[in-house]
Amino acid sequence: MENVRLDKWLATAGIGTRSEVKKLCKAGRVRVNGEVVKDPAVHAVIGRDVVECDGEPIPYEQFVYFMMYKPQGVLSATEDVRQPVVTELLAARDRSYGVFPVGRLDKDAEGLLLLTNDGQLAHSLLSPKRHVPKRYFVRVEGCLDERDRDAIAAGVILEDGYACLPGRLEIHVAGDESEASIEIYEGKFHQVKRMFQALGKQVTFLKRVTMGPLVLDPGLTPGAYRPLSAVELEPLLKLRA
Repeated sequence: MENVRLDKWLATAGIGTRSEVKKLCKAGRVRVNGEVVKDPAVHAVIGRDVVECDGEPIPYEQFVYFMMYKPQGVLSATEDVRQPVVTELLAARDRSYGVFPVGRLDKDAEGLLLLTNDGQLAHSLLSPKRHVPKRYFVRVEGCLDERDRDAIAAGVILEDGYACLPGRLEIHVAGDESEASIEIYEGKFHQVKRMFQALGKQVTFLKRVTMGPLVLDPGLTPGAYRPLSAVELEPLLKLRA
């Protein structure tokens, strides 16, 4: 079983920085197995020892995973001097884990966004070699038809000459304004919008609904988030290997 220093244990759990945790310990606010521990260098054993702060049990969580419904008008970033970012939508304790968005979702787009501090998982999900599928609901100006479906299935050529991997288009409504679902397997800058532009269509609404095995919770509203369930997390972690 793994031993972890008390200050690392509490800091990793989002209680505060290492220096803040040291102050909590010295103030007698931290207990291990019911005993007050004032030395932050004391080790606790994961899965055996019970660590508490102000009477609240604090489990050791090295990594955290949040599903967010990103709203429009917010950047998929951790900081920006001019515009709001997705991490500002998190509670202070959840921000303290040092999470970051996995991949980008355009500022004017909305939908599924995964935030975590698990760098290995993020790398696996974003690696071009993995071809992790991402599904979007789109609304476009112009009538979508079989030619558009075939073009996306063959691999659209973008304006800069880049050949996209073959995707899949499912047309829901075809008319002056069309609605569809599109599944792609890479994540180039503004890729979905650029793919439709190459087909002579302008995207007016874009919402990501899946990323790999992860599906946007229909109960989430724009700006809301929640931790992933064990059922959601299990297939994601298989991608870390």
